[in-house]
Formats: sequence, structure tokens, C-alpha cells
Amino acid sequence: MGKNLYEKVFAEHKVQSLPSGEAQLFIGLHLVHEVTSPQAFAELKERGLPLMCPERTFATADHIIPTTQRSRPLQDPLAEEMLQALEANTAEFGITYFDLDSGHQGIVHVVGPEQGLTQPGMTIACGDSHTATHGAFGAIAFGIGTTQVRDVLATQTLVMTPLKVRKIEITGSLQKGVGAKDVILYIIKTLGARGGIGYAYEYCGDVVRGMTMEERMTLCNMSIEGGARCGYVNPDAVTIEYLRNRPYCPANKEEFDQLALAWLSYASDADAEYDDVVVLRGEDIPPMVTFGVSPDQAMGIDERIPEPGGQEGVDDALRYMKLKEGSFLKGQKIDVAFIGSCTNGRLSDFEAVAPYLKGQRVAAHVRAIAVPGSQIVDAKAREAGIADIFEASGFEWRSPGCSMCLAMNPDKLHGDEVCASTSNRNFKGRQGSPNGRTLLMSPLMVAASAIKGEVCDPREVFSL
Repeated sequence: MGKNLYEKVFAEHKVQSLPSGEAQLFIGLHLVHEVTSPQAFAELKERGLPLMCPERTFATADHIIPTTQRSRPLQDPLAEEMLQALEANTAEFGITYFDLDSGHQGIVHVVGPEQGLTQPGMTIACGDSHTATHGAFGAIAFGIGTTQVRDVLATQTLVMTPLKVRKIEITGSLQKGVGAKDVILYIIKTLGARGGIGYAYEYCGDVVRGMTMEERMTLCNMSIEGGARCGYVNPDAVTIEYLRNRPYCPANKEEFDQLALAWLSYASDADAEYDDVVVLRGEDIPPMVTFGVSPDQAMGIDERIPEPGGQEGVDDALRYMKLKEGSFLKGQKIDVAFIGSCTNGRLSDFEAVAPYLKGQRVAAHVRAIAVPGSQIVDAKAREAGIADIFEASGFEWRSPGCSMCLAMNPDKLHGDEVCASTSNRNFKGRQGSPNGRTLLMSPLMVAASAIKGEVCDPREVFSL
């Protein structure tokens, strides 16, 4: 009997089985940022413990970093305190730190892959729920809490319960104007926000095989929004070519090619078994948009908002969002447009949108911001003229950071503003205002909605 990738990686990294039925799992890569690490480092110092594997620990700052004024000290005293703590801890424990002056700083889930730190067959942990992003490479990647960050720093291991594995196959091909963000929103809508509890998701099928690595990262990024502990894609030739010549991958071609063969061996066997299998047709997936306060409260752009009785929590969500059942979301006025985050802040996200923004102009009443996921993305976008296109259209091109994905930096909604956002969560207050309303969608739909000043179908606006 063959094994799936999750089983292979889990077995290879298992240190021991525990009487509780849990397993102690070795963590191959630990990514650290400024928000969930200060307390963990403090506990390490209190107990007089060394850092177990400094060579496997890497840090950057992202959540609290301003995307406009970055002079030190930061204007927010708490943010400055967090940044100083990260600087001090990484220096004391000998951790590689991609700081603001490095040219490599950015969102942790953008920095890891672009540096080649994220590799197939790894176990990866980070004190951030969207660590699932790294599963795009054929890794098992977990978001962890501060206590677990401490445990990994001290022991390079985690205690975990083995997961079930659900295979999600997307067959056929996608319609024009439909991308990875639409696919994952469709999956979450179909299976539910709690449908993945206790599972690892394996994404596969013709649609997934045809995706770029950055599209696969978008797909895996929101596994957690579907309730899954992690999500992954089997490594293939696309994976290998993305990693070739990355800073933390072997520079020698022969050494790299030999390692690539090992990476490919982690892919699920043809006769692997799964605890559940879901098959979805790519042709059935429309441009998606959320209407509520949970990522599974989503619908196709041409659908009507469902009745409250059809889905748990919809009644409360519609009251908060000030929307009516049975109406169309298309035509809903927006106040803010945001393209960025660890879900859609990579170079390809901006490359995909730029040709359609060229010669267009953001609606006068819309505040539009574009935030690259890293300093490398920023530099490449500027070099290619992409940043110029965004700015000419009326978007404000900002410095890298988590930005308006969450309310831990100055980029926030005000009052009951409606934001067309490429981020991953539409919870109440997520973007900084207790009354702010978030509509999750693809970069292409955000761009189209920014131009029209209202939620719209990008296929119509851009004649796709």
C-alpha cells in the first residue's frame, strides 16, 4: 500500500510516539516574527535554556511594520517595543534576521519561499496561522501559538496528534478571470469553515498541477480558513524550478539536481489511501466574493445573497454587513481597495493585475493601496514598472508588510467602510474598525472593483 505525502513526512520527522497517542515531531524549519516570539524568548531566558537549533530558525518583521512612515523609533510605542525585542533576541541567540535594512524583509510567508528556506519534505512551524502557505512546496507546515514557539525554540520539536488526510481534486480547467483565490474560497464555501477540522488537505488535479508556485501558495494559505490544520500540494517540476538558484538552496547544479530527486520522492504514491476524497470541477468555479463575516460565507459574483436559514450565522452576518438576503453583491459600493497580504502580495499577483490597470483610473471615492509582500517583491515590481502602473491608476504603492490584512499596524478601516480585500479573513473588526466590512476576493476583482467603485465582475470590466 502506498503512502500520501503527509504520512511520509510525518513518519520521517517523528521522534517518538507518546502514551497519549500523540507524537513528538522534529521541526525542520522554524520561522519567527515580532508578535508571537517575545514571550517565548523571555521564557527561554527565565529557564536558562539555549536555543536548540539556531541554524534552523529565521526571523523577519511583518505584522506591526508601518507601510508608510518607517523611521525609528516607530510612532506606535508597542510596535517599537516588539521590534526592539526581536532585534535583541535574534542577536542574542544567533538567529538570521531579515531586518528592515536587509533588502529581504517582508511577510514571513513570502520571505521563506523566496529565500529557498521552504523546501519539499520539511516540517515547518511559525507562530502564525497562515503557515499553511508553505505546504505549496510539499511541506507539512503548521501555525503554532506562543507556548509552542517556546517549545520549538527549546527542543526543535512539537507534540502533535496525527491528522487525517482529505484529498481535494480540482479537475478540468478554470474559466477566464478565475484564479487561485477563487478556487480556495470555493473550496471553503463548499466544505465549510469547520469542514477541515482534524484534517490535512492535499490539493491536486489538473487545475492545481497547472498553477504556478505562487498560485499554489495562495491555495494553501487559506487552508486554515477551511478548518484544516495544514494544506499541501505534491512537489513536481514546477516546484523544483521555483527553488532552483534560491539563496538557501544548493548552488551547485549536480547537488541541487540530486536533492530535487529526493524532494520529488515525497509526493503521494499513486496507490496512496486517504480518509476522504472530494472532487470538484474547475469549470464550476466562478469569480468568488465573501458576503459575511466568515470566509465560508462566500458566493459567486453572479449569485444572490443566501437566505439566513440556509447557512449558520448568516442572519447575524447580514445585519453586520448591512446586506439583504436575495440581493446581489454586485453593485455594492466600496470605500477601500487593498491588494496585498500573505495570500496575494507576491509579484505574480501584481503582475496579473497591472496590464488591466494600465490606462484605467481608480474611482474618485475609493482609497486604494497596494502593498508588496517583501522588499524583493517591491524591488522587482519597481524595476518592471509595475509599481508605476499601480500609482498611475490611483493606487498608493506602499512598503512591505502585513498592512490592512489585520489591525496591528496603521493601515486600518474607519467607521463602517467597505473594503474589497485580497487578504484571508473577513472577521468583524479584522481590519481595524469594529464596524468595518471586509469583502474577500481575488486581486483581479479588487482591481476591477476599485475602478468601478463597486463590487463587480472582472470579466465584464476587463472584457475577459
